[in-house]
Amino acid sequence: MGPSGSERPHVADEQGRLFDLGRITTDIDAAFLGGDGFERTRAALAAGALPEVHDPADGSGLRVGAPIARPGAVLCIGQNYAAHAAESGSPPPQVPILFLKHPNTVVGPYDEVLIPRGSTRTDWEVELGVVIGRHVRYLDSAEEALPAIAGFVLSNDVSEREYQIEQSGGQWSKGKCHETFNPVGPWLVPAADLGDPQALGLRTWVNGEIRQDSSTADMIFGVAEIIRHLSQYVTLEPGDLVNTGTPEGVAMSGRFPYLAPGDVMELEIDGLGRQRQQLKSA
Repeated sequence: MGPSGSERPHVADEQGRLFDLGRITTDIDAAFLGGDGFERTRAALAAGALPEVHDPADGSGLRVGAPIARPGAVLCIGQNYAAHAAESGSPPPQVPILFLKHPNTVVGPYDEVLIPRGSTRTDWEVELGVVIGRHVRYLDSAEEALPAIAGFVLSNDVSEREYQIEQSGGQWSKGKCHETFNPVGPWLVPAADLGDPQALGLRTWVNGEIRQDSSTADMIFGVAEIIRHLSQYVTLEPGDLVNTGTPEGVAMSGRFPYLAPGDVMELEIDGLGRQRQQLKSA
């Protein structure tokens, strides 16, 4: 929590009380995630060694930042739900489609999202985000991938479809990399605490109207297979964020209008909380 660039990390216990993590780490970053940070946090909580703080929902006015530090890489999987591929006019992919977002797209779960200058096709995408917890390369099986996952987050892969398609030059990242285009949070949930990542409901509302309502069970490539596949091409590092694709119900389908200044997006995933952003012109 705190102003952008000066956030302080916190942890919630099973009763929902918040505790300052400053005695353990200055941020939820690669050093924390790759250095047994979750285990040290659990031990400190059990020992009563962390000071309790007020929840910002109580009116204290504290900003909630992204629950991970600016990642070294944001890797994204495209068209990973068959119905979304169909509404995009494409057949289901035979292998995971990879594109990248700039790390500065990552913002807090309640921060404003900026519509690029001249944009008329800015779109929403609720996604399960995977946060990497160790160096990974050349995994031989999906089973080997699971221990590499530190935790999971709710991620909004905001997209500008004209930049992504008509102005792409063959790559999608132009439509994915505008600043603020990846709200994350409000929570990072350790993998051991979430349960089955392939059995989570995920939903999006725009101005209070439901747009996406699906389940991660409908992924074409599951979380573990995505990490295994990526490890053949990319060395993943602690703190990297992997967005695993969005279900049907985006504006690109033609069924809904694109986003405009003043619109409000609300997104949620079971067990990972709910986020809300208002759109603003850049």
